[in-house]
Amino acid sequence: MCYSALVEAAYYDYMRQFGADIDFRTFYERYVRRDESGRIIKLLRGMDRAFANPKSDLERDIAALIAKHDATETARLETEMFVLRKRLADAERKLASKPTKAAAERARIATAKLESTRARLADLKRSDAKPSDARIFPGVECPIMVWEHGRRVIKPMRYQLRPPQVPASFDRSHPGTYNARRDALTKFWRGQFGVSHGLILVDAFYEHVWRHRAEGRELREGETEQDVVIQFQPNPPQRMLAACLWAHWSRQDEPGLDSFALITDEPPPEVAAAGHDRCIIPIKPEYIDAWLNPDRDHLDALQAILDDRERPTYRHRLAQAA
Repeated sequence: MCYSALVEAAYYDYMRQFGADIDFRTFYERYVRRDESGRIIKLLRGMDRAFANPKSDLERDIAALIAKHDATETARLETEMFVLRKRLADAERKLASKPTKAAAERARIATAKLESTRARLADLKRSDAKPSDARIFPGVECPIMVWEHGRRVIKPMRYQLRPPQVPASFDRSHPGTYNARRDALTKFWRGQFGVSHGLILVDAFYEHVWRHRAEGRELREGETEQDVVIQFQPNPPQRMLAACLWAHWSRQDEPGLDSFALITDEPPPEVAAAGHDRCIIPIKPEYIDAWLNPDRDHLDALQAILDDRERPTYRHRLAQAA
């Protein structure tokens, strides 16, 4: 499964390349909702950066919400660091006067949390862009191109699809629904396939594999399997139009949710050789509108689009898990 991907986070790149309209109202609503949710809503950091130079009143309102959120998070993390420093100092004093396993464990935990909080604070304060700003994980929202009112539209959506007919608890009972297997499109995903399709721009994707498989060898005598994260990137580098399904979920007593899943299929030989059994499906540019505006009465034509896909050769390397 594609558990993470490096995507295009800037909505204006979709606008420039594909003539898509931007649903700024939905972007604004998501940023408002993020402040109201107590950090439950996770928006891609690179998406925040796309509003650094606002041009319209609504964009300026979004930029103000982002600035407010960052200031609130900075204050929260600084307070958390103060508490952790005190906790660490208390544990160290205890260790100096009467060493115990409990005090040592408290000091270890406080030190680890302090380093993690310090890193999050530094990440929040930095002004330079990093590739991690555009890397999505399940539960994170990013721009996606869909078809609405007879045109291509860019909206923010969560990476993990929740179908319309299920309860909110579906996210916990079905944690793998950030990917939609192609062989399940007419079964598990029949409510979305041929109904609501999307596309996201992907530069690379990431998978968990066994180290010995990634290195193209068998386990050595006495060696245990070791999980590593591999980045798969087209060679030569190219931006892929990855096929997605999406859905709008709503309940009278709960906030609405737009969410999507990347469609995956059997992998090309080089991905399989590196130890993974799935791969995203990059579609060809000439099929954009036919894919985004599907005809449910002609599913074979949609399958043909997935068959006649772009077929880049992928290179892989070890990558950090987050």
